Amino acid sequence: MTKVEIQDERGGSVDLTPVDSESISLWNLFEARKPVYQAKVKGNFRRLKWIIMAVLLGFYYLLPWVRWERGVGAPDQAILVDTINRKFYFFFIELWPQEVFYFTGLLLLAALGLFFATSLFGRVWCGYACPQTVWTDLFLTVERFFEGDRNAQIKLAKAPWSFGKVRKKLGKHITWLLIGLATGGAWVFYFQDAPTLWRDMLKGDFYFIPTFWMIFLTFSTYLMAGFAREQVCTYMCPYARFQGAMFDEESLIVTYDKARGEPRGNSPEAGDCVDCRRCVVVCPVGIDIRDGQQYRCINCALCVDACNSVMDKLERPRGLIRYNNLAGTIPCGKATFADVWQHARFVRPRTVIYGIIMATVAGVMLWALMTKSPMDMSVVHYRNPMFVALSDGSVRNTYTVRLINKSWTAKTYYLRMDHADVTLRTAQVTAPAGGALPLAVKAGKVAEYTVFAERPRYITDTGEMYPSHMAVTLSVTDDEGHADSYETVFIGPNEE
Repeated sequence: MTKVEIQDERGGSVDLTPVDSESISLWNLFEARKPVYQAKVKGNFRRLKWIIMAVLLGFYYLLPWVRWERGVGAPDQAILVDTINRKFYFFFIELWPQEVFYFTGLLLLAALGLFFATSLFGRVWCGYACPQTVWTDLFLTVERFFEGDRNAQIKLAKAPWSFGKVRKKLGKHITWLLIGLATGGAWVFYFQDAPTLWRDMLKGDFYFIPTFWMIFLTFSTYLMAGFAREQVCTYMCPYARFQGAMFDEESLIVTYDKARGEPRGNSPEAGDCVDCRRCVVVCPVGIDIRDGQQYRCINCALCVDACNSVMDKLERPRGLIRYNNLAGTIPCGKATFADVWQHARFVRPRTVIYGIIMATVAGVMLWALMTKSPMDMSVVHYRNPMFVALSDGSVRNTYTVRLINKSWTAKTYYLRMDHADVTLRTAQVTAPAGGALPLAVKAGKVAEYTVFAERPRYITDTGEMYPSHMAVTLSVTDDEGHADSYETVFIGPNEE
């Protein structure tokens, strides 16, 4: 083997010894996880994370219990995914399966919002609002409550098993499981009426599907937030891999001011960084921000709080580690929210384009919701037989008319065909020639009717024979003026 010696950036030497490829096995291609023991930190960004975590967890756990009156016979849960009746309720919005395009628009808005936020503030979603981050932060708080801060946790991990260690570990894991159980329970409450399902559970009535998902989410939360932690962000989540494509030189990211901080140490010639490693021990993913930009960094800014607290004690300017951009337009010492807001350049082509697209998509969705009809109709022409020639010389076509009453009051709809010679009828009701056929639909229900359309073989006014293939329009209205229509065909015999 040939040893190669190179000079590093500090003037020292580094030995590089080539490795025999035959000695590399599959197993040592993967580095074993090094436990991350996070130290407690105080500061503006930590306080912001507490607030966001409390708000998001509060919304998640409490929203299934919020009531929203919709009328007689309608569910009164504010947010409900009704899989049995195939409906989605979100306060005053009610979506049917035919309106799944709203979810497409919502997903598009979410993706654009993620791109927009990333172009402005880097991985701010990952650092503050991602479920993995929020629940991991909650689990770390529980761990700190039972086992103490970072040094106490390391000491406990190295200590032999004892009653005290078992008590602390057991308390932590039981609390983690209870949080996981609450997480799984809250999730299933979004799919069934929460008070009803809760009462059934208290009585011991556990249905298979809710129970399965509750158990699954209990243990997945326990494993992901309690054990996987930062590995989800590093290896499992694809967002960390393509985040760089969303940045530009003006995107705000957590940076270390190398010009001000180097060389590190306590000597008079050293920079402001005293190499206390406080920024490292508070990092939830265990990286050193002083090494430069890294895909593992989630922009939580806890290292900013840690460094600022050290700078305050040393009576040096804040902002050695701060939110800055690659262009470096945030001056040294400008570490407050107001200072960053003042010096950052938020309005630029990338953010303007994202904003315009988001506003357009949101506007289209809002317009569609505002003009959404409380009814819907679809028509299927019978194909076997295509038509029936009756004994009196008239021709009959048969249609399956499907009406959806999206309101929570029973409705009578009036069906018409755009030809005066056509008579519409069902097995029970016959409309006058050219008149409207009444069709009743219960509140919030779907009704299917077999409708017969009959017309004479010859046009009444001219005596000419009707064409064998005639385009027609079936229209439906209700007493409130809402209308819908469907284009179809009326088929008859060929000309003689």
